[in-house]
Amino acid sequence: MIRTAAVAFATFLATVGPLDLAALLAALTPYHAEPERRSVAFKAVSIAAGILLVFAFGGNALLAYLGISLAALRISGGILLLVMAIGMVFGEAAGSRKPSGEEAVEAMQRPDISVFPMATPLIAGPATIGASILLMAETRGELLLQAAVVAALFAVLLVTLLLLLAASAVQRILGVTGLHVVSRTIGVVLAALAVQFMLDGLLQSRLLN
Repeated sequence: MIRTAAVAFATFLATVGPLDLAALLAALTPYHAEPERRSVAFKAVSIAAGILLVFAFGGNALLAYLGISLAALRISGGILLLVMAIGMVFGEAAGSRKPSGEEAVEAMQRPDISVFPMATPLIAGPATIGASILLMAETRGELLLQAAVVAALFAVLLVTLLLLLAASAVQRILGVTGLHVVSRTIGVVLAALAVQFMLDGLLQSRLLN
């Protein structure tokens, strides 16, 4: 159970990227007052939590309906996480973590950015959704392990909320270099987890036997 919680926490921490989100929130809300920024943070994390819980508990049923095996999910999820990790390590923008130029412009023009782009795709992005489905599938229906995954998810969302509430301070204290160092360090850990997911999927599919 402890191992499951640790792996889930590390995976969600890497895919959500709370530090990056704190910097992004500060950049996307340059003219917002602190109460408005706090409101955005609370709404974004709440909406993202709902999205991720739906996929965590309903993802397996969806996969069964589509005829997708757990081995295929492990391999595809590992590839997606690996792509994100490579982008983090080399300082490139990963698809689910950074808004595109057009998305950023649209977000700057919107009075409320809590749903888009903060809740999705920045917090509850493709990699995080895939990770939630994969991690819950790994529990094989064991309630204690499922509770560990959900607890890890909420722990990361709590960290995310706290950092979003302190977005200006985080950006000021760490600066660009500090954010890059943290992001790349987490990227190395995420890359190792991604490769392990793929190896587990290949073993389960018996392609390596």
